[in-house]
Parts: sequence; structure tokens; C-alpha cells
Amino acid sequence: MLKRVVLFLLTNLAILVVLSVAFGVLSASGALEGFDSAYVPLAVMATLFGFGGSMLSLLLSKWVARRATGAEVIATPRTEVEAWLVRTVDRQARAVGITTPEVAIYESPEPNAFATGATRNSALVAVSTGLLQRLRREEVEAVLAHEVSHAANGDMVTLALMQGVVNTFVIFFSRVIGNLVDTALSRGEERRGPGIGYGVSVVVAELALGLLATLLVMAFSRWREYRADAGAARLAGAPRMIAALGRLGSEGTDLPQSMAAFGIRGGRSGLLRLFSSHPPIEDRIRRLQAAGR
Repeated sequence: MLKRVVLFLLTNLAILVVLSVAFGVLSASGALEGFDSAYVPLAVMATLFGFGGSMLSLLLSKWVARRATGAEVIATPRTEVEAWLVRTVDRQARAVGITTPEVAIYESPEPNAFATGATRNSALVAVSTGLLQRLRREEVEAVLAHEVSHAANGDMVTLALMQGVVNTFVIFFSRVIGNLVDTALSRGEERRGPGIGYGVSVVVAELALGLLATLLVMAFSRWREYRADAGAARLAGAPRMIAALGRLGSEGTDLPQSMAAFGIRGGRSGLLRLFSSHPPIEDRIRRLQAAGR
């Protein structure tokens, strides 16, 4: 998975280098007379900033998750429950062919769990105390299988890469739009720098494009929840996963907003579901039931 991230970033860097060289050659030959060559460094800047934030968040994800939730990694099991958690995650990880994730517990009365980590082989799976108290053991096993499936699918990495791509497009095209609007407003007047129209247009364009980008990222996040549910059904059995989802409920999450997409709970109805990282629990249960027929 780490190789995939490196190759992805190197590919984007290579594309930018090739485009920069091509623009330079064509500009020198006069083929692009009148074209604003500033778009090339803008594309480089947009890529660096677009991917920089998402990649940094990915690399720091486990540290941030532990700090945000107060999760304590089980280094040496102290109770039978902790030993069972570690054994279960280890068995499931072996079944899907990944390195066993770190296992942690965090204090919360709400039943929830999440998985995070920079790669599929360096993941963290955490469960709340409420999950352990309110769900039966076989249901907790299904929840663990869901989170292990997230790690095995590389969902954390893929989501970060997708976020980087959309961030890049938002940064780039909002400034292109701002430049076009500012040029139109200037009406040929000479300026030493961009006017107020540029700043206003960039902000408006970023908000509009950011909204569209959020819809795309959330749609992918919901799809990966369905896929993790299917993975959990294979590892722990569909009846157990269905029972676990039924107990979790469909509204709200105890996780911080920045981590809500990584938990197992969530989901909204109506138009709000377009901005939700999780599908409604009822839809997830119906899909599992349909797959078992």
C-alpha cells in the first residue's frame, strides 16, 4: 500500500514536470502566444497544497485518533476481554492477509469503533467501552471484522488520495475562475496585481467547488462502508453483522467531526445523506440481507 501511495505521488509529479516542460517548449516557439504561463506553477502549487494536507493527515492519523479519543493501545492484555479483542483482530487480519493492526479501547458510553492508519499494514482498530458493554461478543466480533475490512481494503489511503485529488482541483480551478473574472472586470486596464474581484471570486468558487468535492468524497465514503460490511459478513457471518448494525442505530456518532468518516456509526436521511460519510443503518442491513438470499 505504501508503494501505491509513493507511485501515485510520483506519477502526479511526473505529469506536472512533463506539462511544465511542454508548456516551456511551446511558449518558446510562440505556439502558445497569449497563454498565461502562470497556470503551470499554479498547477504545481495546487498539487502540493492539495495533496500535502491530505497526506499529512494520513501520516498523523493514528496519533490524532489516539489524542482525539483518548484511546489506549493494548500493548499487553490485562483482562480476558482485552486478550479476546487482540486474538480476534489477529485472526481476522490473518484471514485477509494483512499485518495485525494495533488494538485500542477508548472511553465512551456510545457504542462505536473506528479504524485508521497510514497503510493497510500499519492500522489501528479501536472500540469504545460502550460497544463492549452494550453489544454481545459475537456482535463485537462483527464490528471488528468491519474495521479490519476497512484496513484490508486500504480505505484510509484511498480516501486520503481522493481527498488530495479533489483538493487540487478546487485550489486550481477556483484561482483560474478568479483570474478570468478579474480580467473581465478590469476591462483591459493595466494593473500591477489582482483586484478585489479576484479575491471575492476565488472565495466563492472555492465554496462552490468545495461543496461539489464534498459530495464526491462522501459518496465514495458511503460506498466503502457497504464494502466493509460485505467484508465483515465474510469474516464473521452476515447474521452477526446485521445484528450488530441493528444495535448500533442510525443517528449520531460520539467521534470528533474530523474522525466521523472512520467510525462504524453514522448516516442521515433525505438530502442530508448526500453529505454523510455513512449510509443509513437500515440501507446497510437491507444490502446484507439481499446479498444473503
